Amino acid sequence: MRIIVNGQQAFGRSVLDALLDRGEEVVGVFTAPDSGGRADPLKEGAVERGIPVFQPKSFRREAVWEQIRELEPDLGVMAYVTLFVPEEALNIPTHGTIQYHPSLLPLHKGPSSINWPIIFGETETGLSIFWPDNGLDTGPVLLQKAVDIGPDDTLGSVYFDHLFPLGVDAMIEAVNLVRAGRAPKTPQWELAGREAEVDPSELGTYEGWCRAEQVEIDWSAPAATVYNLIRGSNPQPGAWTTYEGSQLQIFDSRKVDGPTPGEPGTVTALGDDGFEVAAGDGSIKVMRVRPAGQGKVPAAEFAAAAGLRLGHRF
Repeated sequence: MRIIVNGQQAFGRSVLDALLDRGEEVVGVFTAPDSGGRADPLKEGAVERGIPVFQPKSFRREAVWEQIRELEPDLGVMAYVTLFVPEEALNIPTHGTIQYHPSLLPLHKGPSSINWPIIFGETETGLSIFWPDNGLDTGPVLLQKAVDIGPDDTLGSVYFDHLFPLGVDAMIEAVNLVRAGRAPKTPQWELAGREAEVDPSELGTYEGWCRAEQVEIDWSAPAATVYNLIRGSNPQPGAWTTYEGSQLQIFDSRKVDGPTPGEPGTVTALGDDGFEVAAGDGSIKVMRVRPAGQGKVPAAEFAAAAGLRLGHRF
């Protein structure tokens, strides 16, 4: 099949490489416009392989649709796309377009679908390859793969250890199913266990971007809630608190069970591997942080530089 790849960053590049390494004919690559600095990895991969690259600012324009038509694609493959792509573009390839989404649709529709299940304390997530439409992650599903969320998993471990490599393999599996004429289009209402058709936008859950304003730590919350927020934001966007008026992002940490040893937000222990902060019940061992305007450092190094003492408060 003649395939076009639309995506960006390392995941888009890995999908492109996997398709090419198995002999697929990729006739064009669409990726985000250059934003300064190093070129996007997907663009670099396409240039290295001599594949035409297109970088539209919007997919809502007829001129972009014409570029797609001129490539005469059989299948569109969307691998980490942040721009909205309307059905006028999605339906140009002979077999339509498939897209990767890192959640078990219809759960966790939206742009930060890996962060939120961890933050909510869930024990399972996964990925979906689906047929996108004009809704927000509402199209019928081709295949899904489930992934366990361990009690100490972070955004980084769930994505890089599981959803990234499994997603590349799932994309290849989906392409094979399309080629064989055996690719399902399962409505999301069926996946949700409904017996009658329901508007997909009303099914499951949708969460917006997980940004800094969503991940300020409330030390009066239970330790499990605080810990889930920190690990679901590690490495991006980085849960944060304040110390002496300055922001401090917290990354590597662990939950310490037991009774709360002090008022929420107070430093209750100091050690060579970090410091502990009391939460609503239990406490959090902080092991790696990023002070405002600096890089990530071991928590013990920050504590020494800041003169952190028992009883000090975040």
